[in-house]
Amino acid sequence: MTDFSLIETLRWQPDEGFVRLRLHLARLSRSARRIGFPDPVDVVAKLEDAVRDGEEPRRVRLTFDRQGRIDIATAPFTPLPQDTVWKVRIAGTRLDSGDRLLRIKTTRRAVYEAARAEFSPQQADEVVLLNERQEVCEGTITSIFLDDGSGFLKTPPISCGLLAGVLRTELICQRKARVGRITSDELDKGALYVGNSLRGLIRATLQKD
Repeated sequence: MTDFSLIETLRWQPDEGFVRLRLHLARLSRSARRIGFPDPVDVVAKLEDAVRDGEEPRRVRLTFDRQGRIDIATAPFTPLPQDTVWKVRIAGTRLDSGDRLLRIKTTRRAVYEAARAEFSPQQADEVVLLNERQEVCEGTITSIFLDDGSGFLKTPPISCGLLAGVLRTELICQRKARVGRITSDELDKGALYVGNSLRGLIRATLQKD
């Protein structure tokens, strides 16, 4: 449990600051406690210092290791147009629902990188991973949401083997999403969305050819 760091990837907007900051900080602290890392300290001050001279939206990547070190890197960020639709495909790579580290965002990303490498950027904007029971878990960088006509977005439970995404948490707390198991056969039985805190909710279409 020492060969990785925790990650939080945030969006910073000049007119509103860090988007969903409270939820990111809560997840970071919760994850640190869960795996025996020290409590993160002075996180907000370090984040604000990293964007002090920013005038345009920024992608901000924070890593936190077992020694309590915080590293922050920023890069320009261009939001997606509202009418963006991503092509998604299902990976052959499978997640193990019993792997509890899948529930925490860390630098241990080999399984996601393997899934992403199955398709070129032209074939898929995002790749969906299933677990050993063929249940939908998550994308390589997004949570999965399905509008099945119930009035709520359905999103897989953490027990399937997936990350507690910040956008996912927000939508559940706002009662816009509910937890429910999704099979791969259901992905084209409603309106499919993928999303994360950096990019927001993105309409998606499942590619099968």
